[in-house]
Amino acid sequence: MRNSPFWFVFIALMILLDFYIFQVLKVVSGSVSSKTRSILFTAYWALSILALVVLVILPFINFDNFPKGFRNTVFAIVMAVFFAKLIAGVFFLIDDFRRLFQWVAGKVFFSRTEGEQIQETGGISRSVFLSWLGLAAGGTLLTSLVYGLSNKYAYRIKRVPIHFPNLPQAFRGLKVVQLSDIHSGSLTDKAAVQRGIQKVMALQPDLILFTGDLVNNTVEEMTDFTNIFGALKAPMGVYSVLGNHDYGDYVQWATPAEKVANLERLKGVHASMGWQLMMNENKIFDRKGEKIALLGIENWGAKARFPKYGRMSDAHTGTEGIPFKILMSHDPSHWDAEVLTKYKDVDLTLSGHTHGMQFGVEIPWLKWSPVQYVYKQWAGLYESGAQKLYVNRGFGFLGYPGRVGILPEITLFELS
Repeated sequence: MRNSPFWFVFIALMILLDFYIFQVLKVVSGSVSSKTRSILFTAYWALSILALVVLVILPFINFDNFPKGFRNTVFAIVMAVFFAKLIAGVFFLIDDFRRLFQWVAGKVFFSRTEGEQIQETGGISRSVFLSWLGLAAGGTLLTSLVYGLSNKYAYRIKRVPIHFPNLPQAFRGLKVVQLSDIHSGSLTDKAAVQRGIQKVMALQPDLILFTGDLVNNTVEEMTDFTNIFGALKAPMGVYSVLGNHDYGDYVQWATPAEKVANLERLKGVHASMGWQLMMNENKIFDRKGEKIALLGIENWGAKARFPKYGRMSDAHTGTEGIPFKILMSHDPSHWDAEVLTKYKDVDLTLSGHTHGMQFGVEIPWLKWSPVQYVYKQWAGLYESGAQKLYVNRGFGFLGYPGRVGILPEITLFELS
């Protein structure tokens, strides 16, 4: 990272943003007292310089020796400062384009007139409205991202009653809990995670389903959490599938054999916790002679950069005569790409993967996240004819160690 051209470009961009935004700050604070301006400017440059110092020294220290939670928080705050300034800068840039257009129009259409003289003597002032709007947008984003650091373990139970006409009578009232995207390599607060597991068990589910991404990269990430997640129990069992992060595809392994060994050990972790890992297979449940099927496949993503390890045909074989089917498939893009077109007898598909981008808005009249521009189905329940898809917002987190608007989720399905 020390010699990375990107790192130098990023720092240079931060410095340019600092000076650019400071010019606007001087304009909008022109009407306040000199003492207030001094406090405002000091606070601005103190935060900006601190963020720059962190960026500059990062390549020269062994940041891995610091506690994981501290590393994640520091980096998240620095990134929050950068993106807040970037968002504010967009508004200021719009204003500067307006000023440039007005100046050019004055030269072209009002050349040698009184209008040109006024423009040259008085100049074209910044829009106070756009300036304040930019500062407000940047400040709101920064505040939200910093506040969101406290939400990473704020588990929310989503109760989702769903009616299926073809669900056998013996299984009506079935309580199924879905968890997804634990990302144990990001977790640091074992007590908070334990409280999340206690919330699951308090629901007294009949069946627990985990839809992938147990780790970020390596099996060692589960060392401190095996006992905690191993406490998950249900009368019908705990079943799981793999997500894209579980394969170790984002690590530079010394040899291909090491990558294979890591995956095999991870499979062993599922077994040690009492989870039944489903690798393109199915499980048929029988109650009073009536049956439903659970299908579980390896990761299968329709997006170009995600792998297609899953073999739906293998998982489906043997369930053709079963009247009701639940599919666990980590990536929700699989639903549109294959399930809806080839497997119309799959009633309920459970996915995760998106995390709702850990950033967005979910209120009664508005549901939005930037991830929706990549994934058509990104959080909650979706329907197409008789088939349904549910996308869990994730139990853990990845990258940004927090959540804004899209909180970590424990889903309870009540089937009828």
